[in-house]
Amino acid sequence: MDDTTREEFREFVTARSPALLRTAYLMTGQRQDAEDLLQTSLAKTLVAWRRVRAADNPEAYVRRLMLNTRTSLWRRHRHDASPVADPPDRADGADPYGEADLHDALWAALATLGRRQRAVLVLRYYEGLSESEIADALGTSVGTVKSQASRALAALRTNAGLLDDVRAALPTTSTSGATS
Repeated sequence: MDDTTREEFREFVTARSPALLRTAYLMTGQRQDAEDLLQTSLAKTLVAWRRVRAADNPEAYVRRLMLNTRTSLWRRHRHDASPVADPPDRADGADPYGEADLHDALWAALATLGRRQRAVLVLRYYEGLSESEIADALGTSVGTVKSQASRALAALRTNAGLLDDVRAALPTTSTSGATS
């Protein structure tokens, strides 16, 4: 492959990789798998780049190649798992659905808050911004951010549905060796 062809491919990859990665993510549902799928597809595209670039839409070629590669991998690995009569207990004793339930309950509880209170909590605890950064982002004072956060947290503490889900998600401690 000559330098001009290699440079054309590099420019294509640089320009279209973000969009292609989004498509790969939608196909796989996981960032790591999406990156692997895109890299594999681009490697296959490089081999055929002279033919691909002559076509009307090289991006469509790569998308189709990603779909075919993903389907091929799925077919190859779908038989890896085999059902068992009694699945093993989780080593950590955690409820596999508890975290998702807690996540859903938290977002439902946040939806009950006012717009500004919800924004303050999301910016503080989800985005990790400081109180002054939140004040700048919302165009308000640091004192207002503090009072909104305090009121929002107080409202969440009294949300019965959220409290039930938090209690259910907490690991239970056993008192082994206790006598009755």
